[in-house]
Amino acid sequence: MESDFVKFMREALKEAKKGEERGEIPVGAVVVIGGRVVARGHNMVESLTDPTAHAEMLAITAATNSIGGKYLESATLYVTLEPCTMCASAIGWAQIGRVVYGASDPKKGFTLFSPSMVHPKCEVVGGVLKEECSLLITNFFKNLR
Repeated sequence: MESDFVKFMREALKEAKKGEERGEIPVGAVVVIGGRVVARGHNMVESLTDPTAHAEMLAITAATNSIGGKYLESATLYVTLEPCTMCASAIGWAQIGRVVYGASDPKKGFTLFSPSMVHPKCEVVGGVLKEECSLLITNFFKNLR
């Protein structure tokens, strides 16, 4: 039986692929509360001409709208790529309870700069479907060149 981490990371991968189809860097995110997806997001930086339109930011906004509050203590954010510092800060402000990411980001991942950016009670789990998530990003940039 597939773990919840794998199950929901597959949902985040579906979001990443939606973004890729639209010419976006393929990063996807889902927010899960009580075992169900309450929000989804994929990068929309190019579509919206907005440098803050990262998958995580859009998923957090959708989740807070969905539950009618700004705090997501009981939520898990699944994202295909390690969040950047901007997204990690938003994760901290939203007080998200757990972040699960696939591929590490060796250039802009928040753990390189300040692993404590997320809320102190936030659990961080990396490497879920790491190869699949990494391959999606790697192939995207290979095809650009």
